[in-house]
Amino acid sequence: MNYVDLCKLMATLPLLFAGAAFSQGTADFPNRPMRFVVGYPPGGATDIIARIVGQKVSDSTGQSVLIDNRPGAGGILGTDAVAKATPDGYSYVLVTTSHGINPSLHKRLPYDSQKDFAPITQIATLQLVLVVNPSTPVKNLKELIALAKAQPGKLNFASSGSGQSLHLAGELFKSMAGIDIAHIPYKGSAPARADLLGGQVQMMFESAIGVLPFVRSGKLRAIAVSGARRSEAAPDIPTMSEAGLPGFEASGWVGVLAPAKTPRPIVDKLNAEFVKAVQLADVKQQFANSGAEPVGNSPKEFSAFINEQLVKWAKVMKESGTKLE
Repeated sequence: MNYVDLCKLMATLPLLFAGAAFSQGTADFPNRPMRFVVGYPPGGATDIIARIVGQKVSDSTGQSVLIDNRPGAGGILGTDAVAKATPDGYSYVLVTTSHGINPSLHKRLPYDSQKDFAPITQIATLQLVLVVNPSTPVKNLKELIALAKAQPGKLNFASSGSGQSLHLAGELFKSMAGIDIAHIPYKGSAPARADLLGGQVQMMFESAIGVLPFVRSGKLRAIAVSGARRSEAAPDIPTMSEAGLPGFEASGWVGVLAPAKTPRPIVDKLNAEFVKAVQLADVKQQFANSGAEPVGNSPKEFSAFINEQLVKWAKVMKESGTKLE
């Protein structure tokens, strides 16, 4: 071997070792605990879903999936934590409909909603339920609208935060019903629901997974579901359209994102684990009982879905004039 050949060999050695290390790092992934960030408080719908599927991923991989609740700013704080995390597959975030709304709500975000993430999969779509505190003297949607019209500005509704999906569902309700009700934003659906249960607020739209247990126990009264069809989890609750607002539809969704530049083999591995989790019979049953419908699509399909959501909500926000309060 001459001097030139030796130099060429020496130049390629770092690349060979890097390739070997990369292969080894992905082949045995995961080999340590993983962090699953939820940008909302414990007890909310997103937190419940994260714990259901996180446990299944943990069972399948043999590694702990640690739920890291980072509430605030409509999920932005938790999402930003993962955008800036090491792209090694050990940190990922559960995002909601707000991920498609926030770019149109905030002039500046600490991350790019498309470029700074590697989509893993959409976990589920979520039915929303319009619920009221039982002390509110209404039994159905028509009575609620009539009460709101008789007392303009006196009734209020809670949400998980200004500009988020639960808020926009309420704004759509106000607009279509022609009523004036005050919006009370909270840092997450769990604290909002707590004040609804306590009677500090009269109503809210919340995911079925978060409120159906309270409806069944009589602590909250269900008025209608927000989807185009009734929920399998509560077939006795009419849709908003059936109850008196034809054409009303507002459903939510949740999905998983990893940091951008996460190696493709790891993205594919995470996708396979989460898709497997949502396809399990007991997970499907837990979702069905709570008004969630499992999805489990590919990274490419989830990426296209997110792009559609960004376009959709940009249009809705512009037409409604919704701004941060």
